[in-house]
Amino acid sequence: MNRDIRAGFRWSIPSCAEPGAAHLLRAQNQRVLCEGEAALEGHTAIFSRRVLQPTGIEDFGNTGQMTDLIYAEKDLVQSLKEYIRAEETKLSQIKSWAEKMDVLTSKSTSDPEGYLAHPVNAYKLVKRLNTDWLELENLVLQDTTNGFITNLTIQRQFFPTEEDETGAAKALMRLQDTYKLDPETLSRGNLPGTKYRSSLTVSDCFGMGKTAYNDGDYYHTVLWMEQALKQHDEGEDTTVSKVEILDYLSYAVFQFGDLHRAMELTRRLISLDSTHERAGSNLRYFEKLLEKEREKSSNKTVAATEPVVQSSAYERPLDYLPERDIYEALCRGEGVKMTPRRQKRLFCRYHNGNRNPHLIIAPFKEEDEWDSPHIVRYYDVMSDEEIEKIKQLAKPRLARATVRDPKTGVLTVASYRVSKSSWLEEDDDPVVAKVNQRMQQITGLTVKTAELLQVANYGMGGQYEPHFDFSRRPFDSTLKSEGNRLATFLNYMSDVEAGGATVFPDFGAAIWPKKGTAVFWYNLFRSGEGDYRTRHAACPVLVGCKWVSNKWFHERGNEFLRPCGRTEVD
Repeated sequence: MNRDIRAGFRWSIPSCAEPGAAHLLRAQNQRVLCEGEAALEGHTAIFSRRVLQPTGIEDFGNTGQMTDLIYAEKDLVQSLKEYIRAEETKLSQIKSWAEKMDVLTSKSTSDPEGYLAHPVNAYKLVKRLNTDWLELENLVLQDTTNGFITNLTIQRQFFPTEEDETGAAKALMRLQDTYKLDPETLSRGNLPGTKYRSSLTVSDCFGMGKTAYNDGDYYHTVLWMEQALKQHDEGEDTTVSKVEILDYLSYAVFQFGDLHRAMELTRRLISLDSTHERAGSNLRYFEKLLEKEREKSSNKTVAATEPVVQSSAYERPLDYLPERDIYEALCRGEGVKMTPRRQKRLFCRYHNGNRNPHLIIAPFKEEDEWDSPHIVRYYDVMSDEEIEKIKQLAKPRLARATVRDPKTGVLTVASYRVSKSSWLEEDDDPVVAKVNQRMQQITGLTVKTAELLQVANYGMGGQYEPHFDFSRRPFDSTLKSEGNRLATFLNYMSDVEAGGATVFPDFGAAIWPKKGTAVFWYNLFRSGEGDYRTRHAACPVLVGCKWVSNKWFHERGNEFLRPCGRTEVD
């Protein structure tokens, strides 16, 4: 097996409140974020076709449910076409009647007395006005929308909510930031590994900008409103006006302290709509601020006539994650610290589990992914048939993955872990027991005290930011009975077209998903102390869908299978 230094971007391996007056400063949303503990890398719920379940925030990333929504939309299109056919039939009948009556009335009005002289014509006139026109009235009033509206009403209760739309927009922004994609790239749909091209309209870009604005995220507001304005200026047909875009954009730019550009954009807005009261008020306010800044500059005898905008004014603001830049760089395949010297210490071999009887004849191919801490990859761990069976068992049970609040110990959802997961027991199917036994044979550790097999799926923008698999909580009840999480065995059950790597920011490693393989590492030193170097993350899925399953081995039962070392860090 030839190793490669994974340098460069590895694209593949297998609501909306309007902006207020500028002088009314908006308070940023306060985000309460706590670090989650020990979770797996996978999620996304899947449901049987057309059997929809109510969505929840961030469920947009659920591949299975998103698939169901596609079929639901197909059903609605069919229902709509049936309604159109019924309307066309109805209009055709009305048109035929109108044409017939046009000919008849042209004849009757040309000589009314002569026409009525014929008794049959007189009778038919009376009959038409008393009966036939009433039938036409009933035809016109006939409601052909019933079937379509009923179907739409039933389906609507399962549609994504406004929260889901917000979550989907944030997922796109997450991908934009992690993989350094400019709005133009995302808007044009120029992503690697995609079968279908899809682009964002002016309305879509405007919606992205509004989502960011409502979240107090002026950085992304500027990016997406600028993209919406760019496409609008290029002549794209849209119902969104330039005035609306400029209204949001000018205020967001002002929030970055770029007073001159805010004034420029506001003047452009007023040139399009001179009656826009808020824009006029904002412009006067901006002019007052600019005058004050000039007075300050004059008092300080500074020659510059314009306020200096910091070079970082339009840079992405810092957030709660200290290793954000390192983590995201590794997700892009940048900053991987695989030196030639380290690579020489990495080997491929056949692994028989310390002469495990089951593996002597059929050993597994083992490849070193990293030297210290030691991370290995095993090949052909699960067959395609086993993977499909595991996924089939997991899909009905998938639920939004949770993290444990380090302060309260309560399981809760968090924005930094976006996925769905489920747990499988050996009694669920012989395949589960077989896979568990195989992991025991490979690692030489016992599964008796291990956790259940966790299956997870990451859909659009699915991720799990840097975290530890071992527990650092003194109140964790499992520590007393089963010990801490000794080791992690992670099965990759799908290839990912772009993104989705497992990265270790502390020592700069990136491991890319490859279907049928598995990676293994110890979370604890032999002393039982946590190895803080193993803090890792599941990068957002850029293109594709990521399925994984994992087994966490605990300390109890493995005291003699992995005995203590001589030092604390052995």
